[in-house]
Amino acid sequence: MPTQDNAQKPTPTGGRILALDVGSRRIGVAVSDALGITAQGLQTIQRRNKRADLAQLEQLVREYAIAEIVVGYPLRMSGSTGVQSEKMEVFAAELGKRFEIPIHLWDERLTSAEANRLLRETEMSIKRRAEVVDRMAAVLILQNFLENRASGRRSC
Repeated sequence: MPTQDNAQKPTPTGGRILALDVGSRRIGVAVSDALGITAQGLQTIQRRNKRADLAQLEQLVREYAIAEIVVGYPLRMSGSTGVQSEKMEVFAAELGKRFEIPIHLWDERLTSAEANRLLRETEMSIKRRAEVVDRMAAVLILQNFLENRASGRRSC
């Protein structure tokens, strides 16, 4: 079962942490450094079907020796759950079964808006921003998770 508040616990095996910003068409992906201090964006996954999506994630889990996964949890501004957050609970549970590592749901409210704001401040074209916004959102989710873990605070 995915957890919603385990950021304060250290990575069990000292491995990296993978963060996912899951949408209906793309999955933004970020990975921590080996020490769990910084987040780096990886290539965005274009979704095809569950089997293909999980196969791509499995490749990343192996390649980066992932010890934990953080899934963006789309809560409403009020903090309540909705249809999208319920979908992420199911997705996170599937990841937990497949990879048998800790899966965390992490409050992602305003992450995409923040990613868009940061990207608008660059000289990047609108088309290019659309290509990288999911990756940037995953980086922000992971960086927030790592910072909260380091300070002992909790989310969700």
